[in-house]
Amino acid sequence: MLLQRLKPGAALLLAGVIAACSSGDSSKITAQTTGAPPVFPPGAQFAVVQGDPSVAGAIFTVRLRFPNGYILPPHTHPTDEHVTVLRGTFLVGLGENFSKDALQALKVDGFITAPAGMAHFASARGITEVQVHAIGPFSLTYVHPEDDPRN
Repeated sequence: MLLQRLKPGAALLLAGVIAACSSGDSSKITAQTTGAPPVFPPGAQFAVVQGDPSVAGAIFTVRLRFPNGYILPPHTHPTDEHVTVLRGTFLVGLGENFSKDALQALKVDGFITAPAGMAHFASARGITEVQVHAIGPFSLTYVHPEDDPRN
């Protein structure tokens, strides 16, 4: 099953501070990143909690904070992505085109796994924080090149 609900309190309790956004020219996330890399639309904040997302074959954990109304357009990743909601409501949809009707709301402790190569998109209701763990290297490829904020 793609969507699963964790029992309350089952989310990882890792300490981490969400870093303030900063500009950068790297399209990949590295352990040294202090803010959301430019591959993310403006407004996201980012922090590495564990590992180095740029290392192939290595486990990493990152946290992202999104402002209310934030939209992450349809995209894919080369590896499975495991997301746990820490705060707010994370709205997730599957497919190559953003659709508000396709969004499913995940609240605190909600969990989703997006398989490698599966197009998905997201939005935030309220200030929303998620924790993502996966195997590196982290990469985000937009389904529609015009959605890429680096273009």
